[in-house]
Amino acid sequence: MDLVAACRAFVSVSEHGSFTVGAAAARTAQSVVSRRIAALEQRLGERLLDRSSRAVTLTPFGRDMLPSARQLVQSADRFENEAEAARRRPLRLAVPAICPTGALARLIAEAHGHGVLLDPCPAGPTERSDLVTSRHVRAALLAVAPTEAAWTVPLGLAVADDPQGPIYLDTLRPGRADRDRRPRRVLLQPEDDVPHVRDRLVRLRDAVGLRPAQLAVAPAVAAAAADVLSRGDALLCSAAQARELRLHWRPVGELGPGFARGFSLAVADESDADAIRLCQACAYGIARCLGATEHSEAAA
Repeated sequence: MDLVAACRAFVSVSEHGSFTVGAAAARTAQSVVSRRIAALEQRLGERLLDRSSRAVTLTPFGRDMLPSARQLVQSADRFENEAEAARRRPLRLAVPAICPTGALARLIAEAHGHGVLLDPCPAGPTERSDLVTSRHVRAALLAVAPTEAAWTVPLGLAVADDPQGPIYLDTLRPGRADRDRRPRRVLLQPEDDVPHVRDRLVRLRDAVGLRPAQLAVAPAVAAAAADVLSRGDALLCSAAQARELRLHWRPVGELGPGFARGFSLAVADESDADAIRLCQACAYGIARCLGATEHSEAAA
């Protein structure tokens, strides 16, 4: 016997004083409602309803049991509503703040096609790690070294004038004639202010004799791009981002093609099926958002 269904039938008939009206309110055939209440009475060992007159009335036992039956039905309804809400709960994914809006929109649409309601949450590298650790998001794209990454994004320098070949940092070293001029800078975005990117540039800066101030973190991409256009600076970024900013992109000559951002997907709960399915089904969509040209088998 379905105890919840039987209690639902009992409550509906009791509230309406009629098997016919109660069955209609419960959207169940009257014969089914009658059988369910009879089965409930048999299980409890007492009659719940007095059927001796045209109007259905509660027996003393029925009056005692009605509040508990109503509470059971309400609890079952609340449980089903919460289960439905949980199924529709958005998957909050912490993503790099540099992800283009159009690429994120396509990723959301792609996730919908796989039954996942995706809610991207743009944030910086440290914040993304904190968000997934504290479970404020269900998953996050973490900044990791390229050797540990599921997605890699080659990095280079974006400049205003189209250079020939790679850009070498030693060409930015000020000469004696530049002593009174502001030297050209290499600007990092907050996304690249992480050890596996920043530290390599710091070592290269010192090795080629640049001034400390020639390597700086730009607080905003728009301001950094403006300095590239007006002051001749160089912005560290991906080729995709350089195209978006309409700048010319070249690799860093001294570091080669292996100089890259790395990303991996971390989930707050390893049993989170939606997050795992997102990683498996939308790996290429994530790559587009990151500006990655490829992803490793770890993301597939």
